[in-house]
Parts: sequence; C-alpha cells; structure tokens
Amino acid sequence: MLQRKICAFLIGLTILGGAFLPQAPADAAVITQPGSTGGDVWDLQYRLKTVGFYTTALDGIYGNQTKSAVARFQQQYGLSVDGIAGGMTWQAMRRVTLNRSEMDLLAKLIYSEARGEPYKGQVAVGAVVLNRIQSSQFPNDIRGVIFQPGAFTAVDDGQFWLTPDRTAYLAAMDAVRGWDPSGNALYYFNPATATSKWIWSRPQIVTIGNHIFTK
Repeated sequence: MLQRKICAFLIGLTILGGAFLPQAPADAAVITQPGSTGGDVWDLQYRLKTVGFYTTALDGIYGNQTKSAVARFQQQYGLSVDGIAGGMTWQAMRRVTLNRSEMDLLAKLIYSEARGEPYKGQVAVGAVVLNRIQSSQFPNDIRGVIFQPGAFTAVDDGQFWLTPDRTAYLAAMDAVRGWDPSGNALYYFNPATATSKWIWSRPQIVTIGNHIFTK
C-alpha cells in the first residue's frame, strides 16, 4: 500500500510537469551533504523516493531524513555508509535509479511501444531498457539507450512523442523498483510483425502478450 502511494505521488508530480519539483542539473555536484539545497538535492530525493529509501515530502533540503535515506541506499548497495552523496554514491545511484526527466523518457517509451499490452508486458518493456543500461553492449544511460539508432520502432516512426498515460508511469516505476517480468531480456519483438531474421535467432526467454522477450 505504501509503495503504491509513493508511486502515485511521484507519478502525479511527473504528469503535472513537475510543478513542485525543479529540474536538476544534468551533472549533479560531486558531493551533496547535510546543509546542501537546490536542484541536486531535489534530484537526490526523487531518485531515493523512486526506489523506496526516501518516504517523506521532497523539499530540496538535505536534512536528517535525506541523510538517513542516503545511508540506507549506501548500505543496500555495498557502499561506505556515511550518509553523504559523494562521487561513488552518485555513480551507483545513477546506475539503478532515474531522475524526473529520465522517468518521463521511460514512460514515453513504454507507452509508445507497449500501450494495449498487459500491464506485466509494459513493465517488461521498461525492464528491457534498464537491462540495456546495465549491459556493456549498449549505452550506459537511458537517453543513449532509447535514442540509439534503430533501437525502437516507436522512436523511428515518431510515436515516442505521444503523451504517456498513468499506467505507463506506473509500469516505469515498477521497472525502476526492480520488477523484471522479461527475465533479464535485452530485446523483445512482436512475432506477428517482425521481419528481421536476426531477432528470431535470439534465445527466447518469455512471451508476454504480443511480445517475445529475448537475450
């Protein structure tokens, strides 16, 4: 129940254009610590909230609750626990979380590629994007993965720019929080429309709705 409330809160912020959430700079400061304020802290709190470590209102102020959330994140991911978001913590956080603008991109990709698919299938499409970020075979950030030439049909034909619905944001959130119905897949395709012989050669993992997910 708490997880759903957190998801609904974050989705509301995103759908409303982040009216209460300033856009953080692309490259956050090397060290963000108690007493820090501004865009980097908003970014930090948002990322921590998407993965369940920060559970109070986002305020852009690095207080005790933010420090405790950072410490829990550090402990979870095997980092030195000091409650300060230094270089190693930011590096890990960017690898396993998304900021507001990145969440928008993931929701757009899910909506444009998988609207009409079962919810589980929409989450699986989001998981494929995140799996690619972790793979050495693909760019190491969500923008690079999504806009890699030829990677996604919806980007090529312009459907990517449609406005995603609430379900797409929920699916994006579930994917970011670690649900991967694709079974660690790096690709997916619709067997009814696929024309590539190469994609049929990939080892298949699972079929969800109209998509086959592959390695």
